Amino acid sequence: MYRIIILLLLSITFPVLAQSNKLISPQEIPEPPEPVEMPVQQVSEEEELTIEEPQVTIKKRGEDIIEEFDRNGRVYLIKITPRIGFPYYLIDDRGDGTFTRETLNQGISPPMWLIFQY
Repeated sequence: MYRIIILLLLSITFPVLAQSNKLISPQEIPEPPEPVEMPVQQVSEEEELTIEEPQVTIKKRGEDIIEEFDRNGRVYLIKITPRIGFPYYLIDDRGDGTFTRETLNQGISPPMWLIFQY
């Protein structure tokens, strides 16, 4: 029983002894820097109007609907919507004219946007 009391007293006194007598004053927080104004890129009306959207050609073959998406005269996507069933896509992902079949439930597909073209 005495050992428990001695351990309790020591466990209380050690943290008190570990405390320092010096009071540490908090450091002053510096003022935040003034925000830097970023230059705004001016876009002319002509440049706004030259944003190219894909041209869509809709064809009907029997009861199927075929949509061809092309940009700069090149077909890069074909969407085929059959009368019965889900639509499927043929994508020219390499740009060489060969199309691969892509379905919507194939897992992860990275975005393939045309950002810049020479």
